[in-house]
Amino acid sequence: MNTIITISREYGAGGTSIGKRVAQELGIEIYDRDIIRSTVLQTGLDAGVIEHEEEEISRGDAFLRMITPAAYFDRREAIREIERKVILDFARKGSCVLLGRCADIILEEADIDCLKVFLYADVLHRATRVGEIIGSKNPSDIQKAMKKTDHARRSFYQQFTGRRWGDCANYNLMLDSGALGYDTCAKLICEAARSLEK
Repeated sequence: MNTIITISREYGAGGTSIGKRVAQELGIEIYDRDIIRSTVLQTGLDAGVIEHEEEEISRGDAFLRMITPAAYFDRREAIREIERKVILDFARKGSCVLLGRCADIILEEADIDCLKVFLYADVLHRATRVGEIIGSKNPSDIQKAMKKTDHARRSFYQQFTGRRWGDCANYNLMLDSGALGYDTCAKLICEAARSLEK
């Protein structure tokens, strides 16, 4: 039986670091940017184009839909469909950790069992991590980066799943990585995954 773990996370909550620890502990693959790279290979589009399509979805889409050629949205839907296929291919290939990209709902809709995890943390912990990620100690820059990325993730999730990002009803396990620490979060995720296997 495959062990599939999906991790959604607030920006700066340590999703990538925790995901890597889980994958290493369980001896399984982890896919994050790999999903984008595989999508790029299949579409022939530049990686920057793919990332822009994912990260820039906002509430303004309804307005843009009225003034922008349909081709813009056709491309977005085409990219999303290819990415969905890539995620399913990874999940069917074997046990793995999938970060973001609405993988939890994609697998659910395909009737593929998985452990759905959401990681969050208080603003202070996240700000410290985001500062490291963006290479800045400027509180304004850090706050803007957190707000922009979380908004993009929330909007992306809602648009493509019709559900609310971070809603406990969508996940099996929600962990405060700031309070628990990365190692404890990884341990709890591994224990939960092993329990589901039984």
